[in-house]
Amino acid sequence: MSYTATVFKVMIASPSDVATERNIIREVLAEWNVVNADNRKMVLLPIGWETHAAPSMGERPQAIINKQVLKDCDLLVGVFWTRIGTSTGEYASGTVEEIEEHIKTGKPVMLYFSDAPARPDSVENDQYTALKKFKDSCKDRGIFETYTDVNDFKSKFNRQLQLKVNRDKYFTNITPPVGVPEIAASNVPDIPQLTKEAQSLLKEASQDSGGFIYDLGHGMFQTNEKFFGSSDSPRTEALWRGALEELEQQKLVEATSYTRTHFRVTRDGYTIADLINP
Repeated sequence: MSYTATVFKVMIASPSDVATERNIIREVLAEWNVVNADNRKMVLLPIGWETHAAPSMGERPQAIINKQVLKDCDLLVGVFWTRIGTSTGEYASGTVEEIEEHIKTGKPVMLYFSDAPARPDSVENDQYTALKKFKDSCKDRGIFETYTDVNDFKSKFNRQLQLKVNRDKYFTNITPPVGVPEIAASNVPDIPQLTKEAQSLLKEASQDSGGFIYDLGHGMFQTNEKFFGSSDSPRTEALWRGALEELEQQKLVEATSYTRTHFRVTRDGYTIADLINP
């Protein structure tokens, strides 16, 4: 039975070196929805420029992202490790610009910095120095969290998300905040019945940097730097080709090339992938 729910958009802001943490944020939000959405009549919707921005011209790329994606978000979750990102001309990076512009609106922000060790040859000094400067600037402007590894991050974010949603007036106000839309829960895509191969392929593709699945031919498929299928087993090829067709039929992926060798995860695909257990 459908019901009316308040949707809070959660912006995920981070440089490229914390892709695992970005996926964890989506997983935790999905778990929160499964447990709480029915009773709280609330949905926490993960938002990111890679899934919610559309091509546009005439302005700085980050300014376009701010207008298309950031502007309507309610909560921002920012995560850093060793990189700060690429300068936008206005701020040290796109991630920093998203954080600072969101702070200006008075909406809630949750900020995390990783203390996990990194290989010395993987750390760019300019990036790390700029990141440390930004981190220092945050010390007298609020409270941020540090974590030691991805498991520590998931544990802390899961607990602190509960605290934020349960205590912050932005979420506890019964009347939906200005600009927060109400939607019927039936508008959230149903979880389809997928074979284990389709689930595995979708989960890996959702973690690929571009969300792509490549049909390499000869029964082989690639996504997220992993290979599926077999060039010498017609049965195995049929299983994985069927899995890809299954995802396309459910509109969880779509072909992006006329040769049908490139497929990309759709918005519904990311949503469903977040609900699939690792």
